[in-house]
Amino acid sequence: MSTGRAGKFARSLQSLLPSRADYVALGRTWRTDLLAGVTVGIVALPLALGFGISSGLTAEAGLVTAIVAGVLAAVFGGSNVQVSGPTGAMVVVLVPIVATHGAGAVAAVTLLAGILVLGAGLLRLGRAVSFIPWPVIEGFTLGIAIIIFAQQIPFVSSPHQSAAGDHSSNALVAAAQSTLELDPAYLPWSLGAVAVVAACMVIAPRIHRSIPGSLVGIVIVTIIAAIVPNPLARIGTLPSSFPVPHLPAIAPDAIMDLLSAAVTVAALAAIESLLSARVAASMADTGRYDPDRELVGQGIASLGASLVGGMPATGAIARTAVNVRSGARTRLAAITHAAILLLVVLIAAGPVGQIPLAALAGVLMVTAVRMVHLSTVSTILRSTRADALAFVLTAIITVAFDLIVAVIIGVVVAGIVAIRALSRSSGIHREPIDGEPQPGDERIATIRFDGPLFFAAADRLFDEVHALDGVSVVILRMSQIELVDATGAHILEDIVRSLERRGVTVLIKGIQPRHAELLRTVGVLRALRHHKHLFSDMPAAIEHARSHVRREDAAGSA
Repeated sequence: MSTGRAGKFARSLQSLLPSRADYVALGRTWRTDLLAGVTVGIVALPLALGFGISSGLTAEAGLVTAIVAGVLAAVFGGSNVQVSGPTGAMVVVLVPIVATHGAGAVAAVTLLAGILVLGAGLLRLGRAVSFIPWPVIEGFTLGIAIIIFAQQIPFVSSPHQSAAGDHSSNALVAAAQSTLELDPAYLPWSLGAVAVVAACMVIAPRIHRSIPGSLVGIVIVTIIAAIVPNPLARIGTLPSSFPVPHLPAIAPDAIMDLLSAAVTVAALAAIESLLSARVAASMADTGRYDPDRELVGQGIASLGASLVGGMPATGAIARTAVNVRSGARTRLAAITHAAILLLVVLIAAGPVGQIPLAALAGVLMVTAVRMVHLSTVSTILRSTRADALAFVLTAIITVAFDLIVAVIIGVVVAGIVAIRALSRSSGIHREPIDGEPQPGDERIATIRFDGPLFFAAADRLFDEVHALDGVSVVILRMSQIELVDATGAHILEDIVRSLERRGVTVLIKGIQPRHAELLRTVGVLRALRHHKHLFSDMPAAIEHARSHVRREDAAGSA
């Protein structure tokens, strides 16, 4: 590698690493950063516990993921205010992985996914999320919300939480199965716990926006459950020390089976993290975010989580929003949030283990409801048929099949619709010849191309030009063409050759410099009868066309 290239590579790599510039504002903002970190830590506690349990793992897995990933993503990520950890979207993906490969495989999948996300960042793929249309993003957000809500129903229906076993890996089917098997004696207690938590989450922000309603509700339910005899299932014993890091065991013959799951997890981690960072950047002046560095940070965060038996981490939109609204301006806030959760492990593991699962289910149910904004849904459904179709289709496939498949299909549908609309903007128009008409002008066709000349519109344009009849000369005006691809250039060559074979002289006027090389490479210019049939001036092209008509008339009368 040359010295110049080596230097460029070193600078590129350095831009993906932490620097002093990440904390340049810390002297002014450290107080509000610390306060924001404490606030987010309190909000994140029930979510980390709930997502750990809902994924089919343990509350400990969710908690250690929030701690390790929270620190690593804050230090290495591309956003100053992003808060990372376990999320509901990731739970949606993990449940079928746990059902298929077992809980023990999650750490291995997390490790592989972390490597993939890290690699995507090093390859500078951070801008790829911009290709996902807004209706598709909202569609899979709606689907995720429905699944998160449905995943809580087994925890409300029975103390045996049928997440453990015999139910389908599809959240809606599992919810229906658990409803059919609900315990009538358990249901009033669990619904009561959900109602208390939901009421606190709704009322607390109205009293003061800084009151963590979810934590207040969980504390109330836990105290009542400790005083009043009840059948509510608890989280159970949590370790009072942090797990020792170790590499997850991956059998060589299982790598290929786990790799497909890891690709899905990595894709989701990248998409959700980049969307969250982008939302955070739009909420307040917290500095620009680097999408490539964000992927590097999230990849490292998942790698770290895998070493402590955790689950894949992503940027969390809700927690990041709380962080920004609480005044966070630097990475200290997200680091503080992780420190608060670490204190819970070291100091309060016993009381946390007594939290009823139904209370956590209530937190996640309200969270799922808050993910859906009816005004947004209404706006998309009333926008265009294509956007409404992409939105509805993505939501349905997310719930029924797979989130990543839903995003891919949604993007494909949106892409097809966009290409169709773009192809309709392509057109050709026969224009009259300017100036005083001359004999023979009726046998000269001036054809103006508008819009893009690309694969989706090429055949239609060919048919329209080919249908010209009774003409001796065709002038193709190219100055209004917006873009040309190889297919469009090839069709243009076919148009020229087809007309020339019929004895029609083709003149081309106004090829733009940016299109010239492609048209020359594909053979459009070689298809012309003479190199002088290429013009940059319309009057000269018309005069040349008239000379051809005059020669043709003279030859016919001779």
